[in-house]
Amino acid sequence: MNGRFQLGLMIALLIVAGLGLAMYKHFALGFPLFSHDVSKVWSIEAWVTFKAEDEPAQASLTLPDQQSGLRILDESFASPGYGINQIDEGGQQRAVWSIRQADGRQDLFYKVKLHLEPDYDKKIHDEPEAVIPPVLPEPYQTAALSLLKQVKEHSSDPSSFAGTLINHFIAKEPSQNTNMLLGMTEEGTSLPKLLVNLLNMSEIPARIVRGLHLEDGRRRQPIVDMIEVYDGNQWHLFNPRTAKRGTPEDFFLWQRGAKSLLDVMGGVGSDVTFSMISRNVPTRELAITEAKQDGAALIDFSIYTLPLEVQNAFKIILLIPIGVLVVLVMRIIVGLKTSGTFMPVLIAMAFLQTQLLPGLTIFISLVSIGLWIRSFLSQQNMLLVARLGAVIIVVILIMAAMSILSWKLGITQALTVTFFPMIILAWTIERMSILWEEEGPKHVVTEGGGSLLVATMSYLLMSNPIVEQLTFNFPELMLTLLGLVLLLGQYTGYRLLELKRFYPLVHSIKNHQSR
Repeated sequence: MNGRFQLGLMIALLIVAGLGLAMYKHFALGFPLFSHDVSKVWSIEAWVTFKAEDEPAQASLTLPDQQSGLRILDESFASPGYGINQIDEGGQQRAVWSIRQADGRQDLFYKVKLHLEPDYDKKIHDEPEAVIPPVLPEPYQTAALSLLKQVKEHSSDPSSFAGTLINHFIAKEPSQNTNMLLGMTEEGTSLPKLLVNLLNMSEIPARIVRGLHLEDGRRRQPIVDMIEVYDGNQWHLFNPRTAKRGTPEDFFLWQRGAKSLLDVMGGVGSDVTFSMISRNVPTRELAITEAKQDGAALIDFSIYTLPLEVQNAFKIILLIPIGVLVVLVMRIIVGLKTSGTFMPVLIAMAFLQTQLLPGLTIFISLVSIGLWIRSFLSQQNMLLVARLGAVIIVVILIMAAMSILSWKLGITQALTVTFFPMIILAWTIERMSILWEEEGPKHVVTEGGGSLLVATMSYLLMSNPIVEQLTFNFPELMLTLLGLVLLLGQYTGYRLLELKRFYPLVHSIKNHQSR
């Protein structure tokens, strides 16, 4: 009783562990259940241009950071002849290109790949610096103080203050003070910079941020300035042109802070433009990349870290337990007889390469010819080992002859005969020959037909795209299959095919009861 309980507990743990790990990979790591699932990945290219003046040149570009709502997958640089370094400047990553001597037009490129993930939460601990209220030149200072006093009366917190202030500047009929301050924009001060100065005058932490609206196929897109306001707990993004609060849809934040986006030394006429394009990639590849970034142990120690050649081999190997499960169900539950315990699985593996109908034709032809050769050898009273060796050689000769003949006749499907394992074919022929001698042709047809039926069922299941997807993307399900195999091993009831033996008994009992 104790042993049965331990086995039952083991079976339950295996089934739950396999399903649990698979669900974790699907819901937490994003592995797809279906092979056709794709995800959109954006590629953004920053193109830096300037004219060098025949002297040492250096260009410094602000780089984007990981942020909530999207994930940076990869970064690359293209700068022929330039050295490239990445530095941290006040918490902001920057790329620095440098060269000893340059003259004429220079082109430098930075490319970043990213994936929009609404559920991705990147915590940013970014406390604001101490606010130093600026002093504007007159008469702007007086107009600003008057406007800020009016805005304060119509707001309750820093966020509502910022929204009310922006609305004053985008109104159709601005007030007198607002019109006065708008004159600063005509003198070269940008509207976002003006709004940040006014917020700082009210001792509200605010800063300029720069980003891009993600639109497929856009070229030479300029970067967009927005403002962020700190309410004492977190930063809030505002559009200075609409007063709308929150991050716009499909918006990629490139830089925080008012520091210049691009700095160039040793050159003139510098500029940076952005191009972007989106493409669909298999969700599985994306999930593996992101899981490796997160350091998920389930991915670091998995078949996904193996070379591609080995992964392709496992793609086939992981299908074998599916065929094993089919064999167990058909033998233990149904009671179907097969030639060899797991011979149908090996035949199904060959069918995966030859396809079903050509595989059946080739297999039946080889076994039939082999049985005829084996019957001849058995009449010579040869030893078992020698007879089996002879059958193997004959099988190879038959396979070679079938390949050559089919090639000459233009029947390319028969060339796949080489995918059938020769040793297995030889043992199958030997076993069926002995069975023919001991039990008769009826048992040979029964076991051979049962083997082909189970092999066909295994092939149909193993070649199913959904099964292929699940076994390769979720190899943890092998634990669940192991639990089911152990569970089938405890079955001691009647096979379905055995019930016909008891039909006359059941029929006689019913007749007796009816009397």
